[in-house]
Amino acid sequence: MKKTATRPSLRETAAAEIVPARFSADVAPAETSDDLGQRLKRVRIDKGWTLKEVSERTGVARSTLSKIENGQMSPTYDVLQKITRGVDLDIVELFDQRRQSAPFGRRSVTRRGEGKPHPTDTYDYEVLATDLSQKHILPFKARIRARSLDDFPGWVRHEGEEFLCVLSGTVRVFTEFYAPVTLEVGDSTYFDSKMGHAIVSLSKADAEVIWICTGISALS
Repeated sequence: MKKTATRPSLRETAAAEIVPARFSADVAPAETSDDLGQRLKRVRIDKGWTLKEVSERTGVARSTLSKIENGQMSPTYDVLQKITRGVDLDIVELFDQRRQSAPFGRRSVTRRGEGKPHPTDTYDYEVLATDLSQKHILPFKARIRARSLDDFPGWVRHEGEEFLCVLSGTVRVFTEFYAPVTLEVGDSTYFDSKMGHAIVSLSKADAEVIWICTGISALS
């Protein structure tokens, strides 16, 4: 009896994809709002540093720092991490100055829509619990705008580890050393942030995820 050919599932198709070899560089910054850049500039001026000095401390190009300060670029998470580590700043200070620094008995509640927005070309972040500093994790929600690897100049990579869980839609998770995997609502993944990674939405509408990154205590 002749077997009927079956169409490969979405997961099988994802696993068969080959990641382009060009994905070996860090992701470049994208558009941002003025307030984040102004806060970075204020920190730099308060410390009496020039753009050149901050560039040497962080490893971020002086021209890039200038564009961020002037609201012409929106730094991705890995770039923000380099900057905050280099200038000895807690990353949440860039999003909210109402911070609780007490190390014991803390709690933070972020109501729907009250997180601090941080849009980029590929993801729209909503940073959560910004009133707490010296956290060991950075929690945020993200709307996945990217639809393919072509939307990224290269891999995203930074210190720490991360976890994400799909809230709506379907996403495909590309990582440097593994076959792509497709995640649907309720699915989750945990991976090493130093491994190149990129997330794209397979849905008609932007998929939404809850995202948690570690390694934040080193930034405070």
